[in-house]
Amino acid sequence: MAVRKRKLNLGPHIALVLLSVMALMPFIWMVLASFKELADVESPNLWPTSWHPENYAEVFRQIKYAQYYFNSAFIAAWVTFLTLVTSSMAAYSFARIQWPGRDSIFRLYLATMMIPGLVTMIPNFSLMVELRLLDSYTGLIVPAAFSAFGTFMLRQFMMSIHPSLDEAAEIDGAKPLQIFWDVVMPLCKPGLATLGIFTFMGSYGSFFWPLILVKSDHLRTLPIGMMYFDSVNGRQTNLIMAASVMSIIPLILLFIAGQKFFVKGIMLGGVKG
Repeated sequence: MAVRKRKLNLGPHIALVLLSVMALMPFIWMVLASFKELADVESPNLWPTSWHPENYAEVFRQIKYAQYYFNSAFIAAWVTFLTLVTSSMAAYSFARIQWPGRDSIFRLYLATMMIPGLVTMIPNFSLMVELRLLDSYTGLIVPAAFSAFGTFMLRQFMMSIHPSLDEAAEIDGAKPLQIFWDVVMPLCKPGLATLGIFTFMGSYGSFFWPLILVKSDHLRTLPIGMMYFDSVNGRQTNLIMAASVMSIIPLILLFIAGQKFFVKGIMLGGVKG
């Protein structure tokens, strides 16, 4: 009976493996293409005829890749930090503090998620012009540091925390800020980690906002720098693939490091409040 059950379950496992391989094929092609000569990239052979690890060093020689790398990581780190701060404070206010019109304002706040980012890009750009924040780190960071999605996600997570913990802390004389920092925030680590991963990935790969805001070469992020690399230096697919492989390494490491919290945060964050 057990043998028959194993045979019956073998088919779905094979199908999942094949689907996984198909999903990984573009990534595998990108990695292998990064070690090829330019003429060898267009060949039907997946495996390189000769290996060229010097492609990675060539990327740093042709463009300011280290500077672009730093800009993307620096901006994404600050956006992630500020988003976690603003979203957690707003979520705590919407989830744990009673004040007039709270639920109505929260619904209006959620309605902003339905507005496409391209619609608000021109007003944001005009605001950056008025504040004289064009072509600056501040202009790249501040507009992205507030997230309705992050507030919604953390609010749902906080709604799953039993209010009796707040009441016990109040009995002990804790103030709302102490309850927020010492009681609620430690229990929200999975939600914070999940939001942090989402935010970092989104900011790290942001394209349109840096494209219209940044003019100086030393402020370009990876997506913008790679676009100029591809257009100015000619089509060098093997070098572009090498640059792409290096650009996704931080995202892979971040996901691996936060995978435990990420899965838990997704599961618990969906609890209806």
